[in-house]
Amino acid sequence: MRYLHTMLRVRNLDVALKFYQDALGLKEVRRIDNEKGRFTLVFLCAPDDLEALKKQPPTRGAPLVELTYNWDEEKYGEDRFFGHLAYEVDDIYATCEKLQKAGVTINRPPRDGNMAFVRSPDLHSIELLQKGEPKAPAEPWVSMPNTGHW
Repeated sequence: MRYLHTMLRVRNLDVALKFYQDALGLKEVRRIDNEKGRFTLVFLCAPDDLEALKKQPPTRGAPLVELTYNWDEEKYGEDRFFGHLAYEVDDIYATCEKLQKAGVTINRPPRDGNMAFVRSPDLHSIELLQKGEPKAPAEPWVSMPNTGHW
């Protein structure tokens, strides 16, 4: 077995892409607009996975996030049965700072220098993990409280 992608339903594709591309830095690698089914699929890849993706069949690339936008309005609620997406980052503090500057709330700050959680505009939880060894605890993260839930 090989992991391919995680599909996430989104309410507003433009807002979702602003989060996943502009704030998180994922790259769009494929898009499918289905007129008959009235939906758009956008496949995104983390920058460090782009080279590996090029070596795979275009319709079975991995690892990816698939954003599914249904053109007709649907109510998805805030169900918690979905866990989270997890990404390894080079610098947990720099990543969280960048996300904050983009207007993203750090729901669980990286007080331990290793792990943080944020949520997408559609309330999907995203776990960020420090690549390699945890960083030394540092301010403002050590003193920052949790916000909401993730």
